Amino acid sequence: MIADDQQIRCVGAVIFDEAGRLLLVRRAREPGRRRWSVPGGRVESGETDTQAVIREVAEETGLTVEIVRLLGNVQRHAPGAAVFDIHDYCCRVTGGTLRPGDADDARWCDGQTLTTLPVRADYEAVADAQRHAASRRH
Repeated sequence: MIADDQQIRCVGAVIFDEAGRLLLVRRAREPGRRRWSVPGGRVESGETDTQAVIREVAEETGLTVEIVRLLGNVQRHAPGAAVFDIHDYCCRVTGGTLRPGDADDARWCDGQTLTTLPVRADYEAVADAQRHAASRRH
């Protein structure tokens, strides 16, 4: 069991457009610098998951979203003895214009493009999204 003070709560936003493409960002900072992942990050003190998802997506992509549902959560090693407790949410775009903000790049990716990008090897949301995108093509 991991103590609460060693868990870093994080959120991720899994967002598909009407064409079935997944929204990915290229991380500007560690962890995962220069790797592609779904938008997301740490939940700030006093923030709800919903507030964190909306803020992170806006900061990284310029888009406004609403949460559709919780997809699940995973835990990943963080620096020291800490653990990233990542809660991934399916989201829908409600406004804004796609542009990279806190991220190096942001783009919609189809299933074929997903297989060519260096994604975070430990990031299950991207792998799940890749499987989902592949299944939508069949």
